[in-house]
Amino acid sequence: MIVRAALTQVRWTGDQESMVAAHERFTRQAADQGAQVICFQEVFNAPYFPQVEDAAFYSYAESVPGPTTERFAALAKELGIVVVLPVYELEQPGILYNTAAVIDADGSYLGKYRKTHIPHLPGFWEKFYFRPGNLGYPVFDTAVGRIGVYICYDRHFPEGWRALGLAGATVVFNPSATSRGLSNYLWRLEQPAAAVANEYFVGAINRVGFEELGSNDFYGTSYFVDPEGAFVGGTADDHEEELVVRDLDLDLLTEVRNRWQFYRDRRPDAYGPLTAP
Repeated sequence: MIVRAALTQVRWTGDQESMVAAHERFTRQAADQGAQVICFQEVFNAPYFPQVEDAAFYSYAESVPGPTTERFAALAKELGIVVVLPVYELEQPGILYNTAAVIDADGSYLGKYRKTHIPHLPGFWEKFYFRPGNLGYPVFDTAVGRIGVYICYDRHFPEGWRALGLAGATVVFNPSATSRGLSNYLWRLEQPAAAVANEYFVGAINRVGFEELGSNDFYGTSYFVDPEGAFVGGTADDHEEELVVRDLDLDLLTEVRNRWQFYRDRRPDAYGPLTAP
């Protein structure tokens, strides 16, 4: 089974409305190229505001489902495309999450994932904005199969990758915002390693360019990687906006899992210390 999948890496346009419009255009372009599923970058309709600590950015948060979810649900239905939509979520005043909504190809809202691991480091002051996620590691049944989401800093923690695999994910999207000089070498290492260890496809999405809030140079280089650890069709540019559209051969999952019996040979009875206080 071949699934044609898309990723977007987009420069911050300066305001939310034009950022949303840009992603609508990219989604239409992806659908025109036959894409069946698309994922955007972390908090796609905002600047990466955790470069600073400023309560003014709380105003970017909205309910999920909410206006942006509904807008892209209508587009998903029109185009027949699955949309993974990373946004800033307002559950109630003072309770805010870094979230990704999942919308099926018929426009139905399937649910959301909330980022589990929240960094608080120079240029990435996320604990000022986000509570840790509390929805576990859901996997969503979509028109293109079972989809999981793991957001940015989550990728440094192998436990969630494994939980998504155990729940039957065939493709996991990792929308991110990571900067040049900090994690370049990890960017090409961690997601391929996760794809191999958990025997599924990974879509790694990064922002691109500088934003006025700080010195982070987001280096793009978005890609899909297969369960053998190979980049599917190469990576995106490291300086320019790009729509990445790739064919993912899901039959490779069975081939790899028959060859490497990682799930059979797990030893959960021996892993107690991993979660002990």
